[in-house]
Amino acid sequence: MNEHENFSAGAETRRTLPSRPWSPAETGRQDMLIRYLGAVATAAARHARVEEQEEQARPSPAEGTAPPPVPSSVRKAPPPGTVPATVREVMDVPAVSLRDDMPFRDIARLLAREQVGAAPVVDARDHVVGVVSESDLLAKVAFEAAGHRPGPIGRLRERRLHEKARGETAAHLMTSPAITVLPDASVAEAAWLAALSRLKRLPVTDHDGRLVGVVRRNALLKALIRDDTAIREEIAARIAACCPPADRQTVQVTVHDGVVELTGRMPSATTDRLVAEVENIADVVDVKNLLTS
Repeated sequence: MNEHENFSAGAETRRTLPSRPWSPAETGRQDMLIRYLGAVATAAARHARVEEQEEQARPSPAEGTAPPPVPSSVRKAPPPGTVPATVREVMDVPAVSLRDDMPFRDIARLLAREQVGAAPVVDARDHVVGVVSESDLLAKVAFEAAGHRPGPIGRLRERRLHEKARGETAAHLMTSPAITVLPDASVAEAAWLAALSRLKRLPVTDHDGRLVGVVRRNALLKALIRDDTAIREEIAARIAACCPPADRQTVQVTVHDGVVELTGRMPSATTDRLVAEVENIADVVDVKNLLTS
């Protein structure tokens, strides 16, 4: 094997190795991530279907003027046990925020005291104008410590970072414009936005851009992924709906990390119908059918 082949083989090996050592919690973390991504995709598809149905239900311009959209406050509430419909249901209120004239040291103290990695910056009228994160503060300290000054032909991004790091208030240090979400946005939409922007916290604003809350990525995850108890309760409801009374008592259901195990005795035709019902339940990762005829 020549030098080039050795280098290629080494690079391939490095790509297959994990970036951090395996721990007992790693399998659970990966399963949770897979369930989260699946739940986001399912919720987003469900939301798209609802919007498509609402669009089809609206009269065309030829038939008359389209009615105004129904306010979210009067829309039919989702049934119990389903994914919360909007960001309003899972956001944190009140939200930690920074005034645009807050000094650098006060920003650092506030982030440390509130134990958050970033906070929205608001003006005198509570309009969100940007976000300051720990990374912004660290960049300022790093530039000051290094004493590096970009030259006249330095990269544009480097010059911008330098100019930003020279700032002493939130208005100069912040990243702007801020990525925000409306309270009426669906949980799935907010989850996609958080994933695409790689943010752990999204400011929630009204239609005028005023801060009304903050939604955490963890809250979106919990809203999209039901726990095993909630999944089991829905399976029990499906069993009651599709199985004759005599068969319901013979089925045992266990759920662990979204994996459903069905044991007991049941006629084959009923078994096939029940397994199909359980497989279509959101957040179910796999179904182990151990039912016997």
